Amino acid sequence: MAYKSTANGVGRVFPDLKSLLAKASPPRSGDALAGIAAQSAIERVAAQMALADLPLKAFLQVDLVPFEEDEVSRLIHDTHDPVAFAAISHLTVGQFREWLLDARTTTDRLTALAPGVTPEMAAAVSKIMRLQDLIVVGAKCSVLTAFRNRIGLAGRLSTRLQPNHSTDDSRGIAASLLDGLSFGVGDAVIGVNPATDSMQDYVRIVTLLDEIRRRLDIPTQACCLGHVTTAIQAMNLGAPVDLVFQSIAGSEKANRGFGISLSALAEAREAALSLGRGTVGQNVMYFETGQGSALSADAHFGVDQQTMEARAYAVARQFKPLLVNTVVGFIGPEYLYNGKEIIRAGLEDHFCGKLLGLPMGCDVCYTNHAEADQDDMDALLTLLSAAGVTFVIAVPGADDVMLNYQSLAFHDILYVRKALGRRCAPEFEDWLMRTGLVGADGDLIEKAAAGAIAPALAMIESMEAR
Repeated sequence: MAYKSTANGVGRVFPDLKSLLAKASPPRSGDALAGIAAQSAIERVAAQMALADLPLKAFLQVDLVPFEEDEVSRLIHDTHDPVAFAAISHLTVGQFREWLLDARTTTDRLTALAPGVTPEMAAAVSKIMRLQDLIVVGAKCSVLTAFRNRIGLAGRLSTRLQPNHSTDDSRGIAASLLDGLSFGVGDAVIGVNPATDSMQDYVRIVTLLDEIRRRLDIPTQACCLGHVTTAIQAMNLGAPVDLVFQSIAGSEKANRGFGISLSALAEAREAALSLGRGTVGQNVMYFETGQGSALSADAHFGVDQQTMEARAYAVARQFKPLLVNTVVGFIGPEYLYNGKEIIRAGLEDHFCGKLLGLPMGCDVCYTNHAEADQDDMDALLTLLSAAGVTFVIAVPGADDVMLNYQSLAFHDILYVRKALGRRCAPEFEDWLMRTGLVGADGDLIEKAAAGAIAPALAMIESMEAR
């Protein structure tokens, strides 16, 4: 079906829904690389006007990625809730935007709506929203998850402590971990990206993280971000696995490139649940996504990268994760060229994830060959925090020495806690006060860190080099 619109006195025809969505997308280098982006601002506006007039029901009648050959498309179709959708089924995309922004559309109404929204609907409405729109609606969405603490409560911002090491050295990982704890970072998860995906290293890393957590009695969860199949094998060997991690994408073909399927994710989740390691909840999955992942695998089927990203959230939603984050600037400038594109994409991803009912976080980051800098990251962190982002990631000195990219530093978390009053998870906050790392006002106490983490320091001193 073709879609028509007129802008600047010139009529435009968009031959199908894929083309309409791609042409309506705000500028980004990935869509230009794929050859599907609007060729001018006027064409983009014309596409956005046509998209605004499109009934939401149209998204239930078109498969952007063929249903017969894609299990993600089948998942989206099979899990759509028509009862929840009834609240907005009469609306166009433009009217949906107005409904979302309406003060009468409360958190409770958005929570009830989530199962009725498809990823394509979420992506479509985001394309005609300004940044402030994405922030306002994102802030109204509430998604609560739990494992050893509760994540996503109002007024809270959790953090992933990322103590990566270029050779997975245990002492190096532990030192960075304790550095982060001394800044009050790590309530979302203490998560290490391993330099290798060997079973031996995976088990060693999760055992190390668990030992430090238990010695300090920290109410948080740990994760080694190895492949899901490695995690399954490690659990079968009795390794102390809290969360199972996996990168995911918005098509079956792209997920095959990651070496996964929906059935493999289901198997991993059941294995993790069987361990019963959570104390206040049993959300055991952790997913990462990123605009451009499907395109980089030649698995986008001519669909724009932001819509493909939103489709990945359908995969995540199926497995009730504790955490999901977009690695927004990590995939590179081929997909998000500069700070402006990264900022826009980060807010889009957060909005779409939250609207679909996910505990959405963001790795506020960029690669060294992107046209971006830490000022851009300051801006994105601030905007995401205003939007109620579930969690962000922090690394020593904002410079990940293993993955070779720039993220947030531990002190950036102190900034946003102070400037916007965002507190950490309540159980973790209580632990920080009990150990003497922070005072009743939430501020760090000078010279308190060494005593608070003394048991773990003694453990590091007794370690041999890996």
